[in-house]
Amino acid sequence: MKLFVSGGSRGIGEAIVLAAARAGHDVAFTYRSGQKDALRVLAAALDVGRGIDVKAYPLDQRSSAAVEEVADRVLDDFGTIHGVVANAGVNINGLAANLTDEDWKEVIDTNLTGSFFVARQFLPTMIKNRKGRLVFLSSLGRGGVTGQAAYAASKAGLLGLSSTLAKEYGRRGITSNVVVPGFFDTDMTREGMSESNKRFWLEYCPIGRMGELGEVASVVMFLLSDGASYVNGESISVTGGLDWAP
Repeated sequence: MKLFVSGGSRGIGEAIVLAAARAGHDVAFTYRSGQKDALRVLAAALDVGRGIDVKAYPLDQRSSAAVEEVADRVLDDFGTIHGVVANAGVNINGLAANLTDEDWKEVIDTNLTGSFFVARQFLPTMIKNRKGRLVFLSSLGRGGVTGQAAYAASKAGLLGLSSTLAKEYGRRGITSNVVVPGFFDTDMTREGMSESNKRFWLEYCPIGRMGELGEVASVVMFLLSDGASYVNGESISVTGGLDWAP
C-alpha cells in the first residue's frame, strides 16, 4: 500500500509514518517546518521498514497551489496513492473576543481547509483505482474548548467534511473516517494545554493515564486496511474513555 500522511514529522503524524513503515507500506509525508525532524523521521522509517520507499516533502497546506504541486510530485514518485491521512494541524490559544482575524484564518486554513485541499487532490487517483482510504485526525476539542475557538471549529468541521466524502464516494470504493485522539504526549499538548487541564485529564480519564502514540497510530492503520472496508463515515474516539473536555 502507498500512503500519504500530512504533518508526519512529529507527534501523532510521526507515529503513523513509522507504523506504516513497519507494516511494509511505502509512505510520502509532509512537514511545514522543521526539516531536521523530517529527516530524522525519514531515517527512522527507512530503518524499521526495510525495502520500502519513504519520502518527505515540505508543504504549507494552506495553499491549494502548494498542495497541488506536492501531490503531483508524490504521484510522480510513487505512481499512485491508496490511503491519505490528513493529520497536519496547528493551534493558537485565545478567548474568542481576543482572537485576531489572522490567528483564526491560520488555524482554519491549516486544519480544515488544508485537509480538504489534500483530500481533494488525491480523490481523482482513488476514483481511478476504484479504491481508497481517507482518515482525518480530529480532536476532543471538536466539542468546544475554552480559549480554542478556532481549533475547536476546525476539528469539528473535519467530521462534516469526512461524512460528506463518505457519502459521495463510498460507491467508488473509497471510505472516509475520523479518528479523535484524547490526551497524548505531543508538542501540541505540551505547549498548548494548561497544567490544570492536564491534571483534569489524568484525574478523570477512566484508564488513568495519557495515551501512547502507537495506540492512535494502530487505529489509523486499521482504518487504512482492507479489514476496515465496511467502516465508512465514522468518528472513532481513542481517548481512554474521556470523551469530553472542560
